[in-house]
Parts: sequence; structure tokens; C-alpha cells
Amino acid sequence: MTNEIKLAEYSALLQDIKQRIHFAQYEALKAVNKELIGLYWDIGRMIVERQQDKTWGKSVVEQLAKDLQTEFPGIKGFSGRNIWYMRNFYLCYMQNEKLQPLVAEIGWTHNLIIMEKCKDDLQREFYIRMTRKFGWTKNVLIHQIENQAYEKTLLGQTNFDKTLPESVQNQAKLAVKDEYTFDFLELGEEHSERQLEKALLSKVEQFLREMGALFTFVGSQYCLEVSGKEFFIDLLLYHRRLKCLVALELKVGEFQPEYVGKMQFYLSALDDRVRLEDENPSIGIILCKSKDKTIVEYALRDSSKPIGVAAYKIISKLPEELQGQLPAPAQIEKLLGEI
Repeated sequence: MTNEIKLAEYSALLQDIKQRIHFAQYEALKAVNKELIGLYWDIGRMIVERQQDKTWGKSVVEQLAKDLQTEFPGIKGFSGRNIWYMRNFYLCYMQNEKLQPLVAEIGWTHNLIIMEKCKDDLQREFYIRMTRKFGWTKNVLIHQIENQAYEKTLLGQTNFDKTLPESVQNQAKLAVKDEYTFDFLELGEEHSERQLEKALLSKVEQFLREMGALFTFVGSQYCLEVSGKEFFIDLLLYHRRLKCLVALELKVGEFQPEYVGKMQFYLSALDDRVRLEDENPSIGIILCKSKDKTIVEYALRDSSKPIGVAAYKIISKLPEELQGQLPAPAQIEKLLGEI
């Protein structure tokens, strides 16, 4: 018994030390990255300042790259192309004091992708914050930008302003997109709700990643028993930041107003019979193949439960006509503060 206790104590000690080492390694990597971004920022600043005072052109940068590679042969990152990136990096953020500290919290490659693929500072801020928060890889970041995660998040149709506590409204809005892209599914254009559900469950990791990194899976065809009758929610998720259950209903056709009434019933039952005391009110997401924006607005207007309506596509791009319907910059800044 004594040996077993000692073994258990040692295992616990080993686990604690391993966690501490991993944490130290992570903090060290963050510090190295921050210093590297700071170095590139300063190099870009010095080049810009010199070019303003003198008629220095591209040839000076090319010469600078050769000399730095000769002086520091074991250090990568001093190619002519990368030094031009440093210059553009400084020019991109030199007048934005809000973003300057944020860019040091993500990798250089991520910064280059965001700088080149995003058209304004609010869009850049969104992807910087999301990359930092969710640890997006380079490929995931590119995928999110190409699938217009920024626009689809800001255009989300919900009634959260009226139905959720103010403390969680913005975070809830960020959790529900206007459109989801399930390009990882092997489904034809015509499919049933059951086929869609089974396909999503077979790729649950990719599904949750598209929904948002803070969603976790609870169950499919989740049974609610009310007055001796059984009712089934297509998919039940949980949002870790919001600390609430999320009921997801799948519809392979166009949104219909009556879907809201059914979702309200599910949410009432979840709140009364499943929700824990320390959890926030349950949220519903009605996921349809298509939706009419005006019909959704009318359907949600008098709903007393927090519901969002979104569309899904197997392969998708945001329609151009929606580009002009993004919220005002002040509203976007308020939302980004929650990431």
C-alpha cells in the first residue's frame, strides 16, 4: 500500500512538473515571438524614416539584405523580400496604436497573411484577435479569410439584444455566423436533414471548428421528455465561454417562420429540465440551406428566447449585395472588444 501511495504521489508530481515545463516553453515561445515582431517593426521603421529623409529606393533594401545575410549567416528572415515586408508592416500599423501591441501576439507569417489579405484595420483586428484566441494555424487562418468569417460573423441574424443579459450579448453575437461553410462534407446538392446530420457527425471535429473553437459536442437527437412525450433536438452543443447549452436545428430548405416557435419550445424545456444553476440561458441556432433576411427579422422580432438563424453552404462566398450591410465601425469595434 505504501509503495502504491508513493507511486501515485510521484505520478502527480511528474504531471505537475510536465505541465509547468509546457507552460514555460509556451511562455518562452511567446517572448521570442514578441521580440522577433518587435525587431521586424524597428527595422521597418528605420527604413521608412530613412526613405523619408533621403531618395533611397529598392536598391538600398536589396543591398541591406545582402549585408545582413553576410553579417548574420545563421539567422533567417533577412531576405530582400522579407525586409520589404517589414517596411510595409510598419507602414500598415504605424498610425494604429490599438493594433500595434496585438500584432506581437501572433506569428510573423500570420501577420503577413492578415496584412496582405485584409482590406482595413477592423478586419485585420478581427483576424488578429481570433488567431491569438484560438491558435489558428496558417492554413486555418487562410481558410477563414477566404470563407469570409469576418463578414459572416458581423452579419449574423439574432435577437440576442432583447433576450440575453447584456454581459453576454456581444460574445453571443460573435458565436453565431450568418453563414457556415461545410466544404469538408461529401454531400451532393440534394440531401435530407438526416443525411446532413450524419455527415456532420462523421466530421465532428471539422464541424465544431467551423461553428467556432469554443463549442463542444453534447449529443445528437437529444431527447427531451415533456408530459410523457419525447422530442428530439437535432444537435446539442455547449459553448464554453458563454456557459450555455446551444440547440441546433438542421433544415435542408429555406427558413420558415414556424421554425422559431419550435425552437422556443426546445429552449424552454432545456432551461427548465437540463440547464444547471450556474449556466446562462440556452441559445438556439436554426441552420437552413437558405433564408430571406426580412422574413427572419419578422420571425425573430417578438421571440422571447435567444435564437439565431444562419444559412449553410457546402461551398460558399458571401453575396456581394451583403457587403454594404455590415455594421457601423463603432459597432464593430465594440464587438471586437469581446474577442
